Amino acid sequence: MDNRTNHAWNEYSALKLVGVRSAQYAFKNEARLDTEWQKLRFHARPLLEEAIREHQAFRAALQLSGAELIELGGNDHLTLDSIYTRDNIIVSPGGLILCNMGRASRTAEGPLNAEAFDKSGFEVRGRIEAPGTLEGGDFIWLDEKTAAVALGPRTNQAGIEQLHDLLGRDVELHVVPLPNPDHPDDVLHLMSIISPVDGDLAVIYRPMMPAPFIDWLTARGISFVDVPDIEFLPMGCNVLALNPRRVLMLENLPVTKARLEAAGCHVDTYKGMEISRKGEGGPTCLTRPLVRAL
Repeated sequence: MDNRTNHAWNEYSALKLVGVRSAQYAFKNEARLDTEWQKLRFHARPLLEEAIREHQAFRAALQLSGAELIELGGNDHLTLDSIYTRDNIIVSPGGLILCNMGRASRTAEGPLNAEAFDKSGFEVRGRIEAPGTLEGGDFIWLDEKTAAVALGPRTNQAGIEQLHDLLGRDVELHVVPLPNPDHPDDVLHLMSIISPVDGDLAVIYRPMMPAPFIDWLTARGISFVDVPDIEFLPMGCNVLALNPRRVLMLENLPVTKARLEAAGCHVDTYKGMEISRKGEGGPTCLTRPLVRAL
């Protein structure tokens, strides 16, 4: 089966096939949680059984929207961060691009996930090699010839150059400089500040959006749903499009939810205290979209 047939290269068309890793495989057991949660700068120690229940409900929400799931396994080389499956692989028309993660403890994730995706017909196009670094949360497709990538704490210039070569120089790759986070091990990805939800609509946190990036998006006819300051840290900007203007986001973000609905979006929510808020990984982080249908 060619999973790239009728594939829409964007972040908002109908989600048809997506890779996820359950909390049971990522968090594994109490010993892994005890050893890693502080080292990986989780805000608090996740509760294992509640995390497993939350992730089951999250997967059910994806399936209810019509998405098929590829369930990713686990091994002893993974960390708690492996629940955030977007970061280690980028999907392109030429095949999968394995990332060289800015956080070295996540190196084992890419090959393991690629092996699972290969069984569903996805070949590896190439990989980012040191000294280049690249993480999937720093990359978004707008259409098949246009993408944006962050230059920041997890993705460097060498990684961006390799990515551009692998995508092909006919792809316009807009580079977005990101500020440094408060701590070098904290996460600040491009998708921390923008989530496209339709061809002409994106959720953004304006205070961290560089003015040239906003101008570039505006020139493309994109308008914005602004996340208020009070809802940025709880991940109001991390919104997963299931279909154009049908989205999945964390619960208890009333202002952003209301603004999305005012913009014509249908909004589903999920409980994610254990799998999302404690590790700062919302619904886009928890998923590796593989096929979005035209």
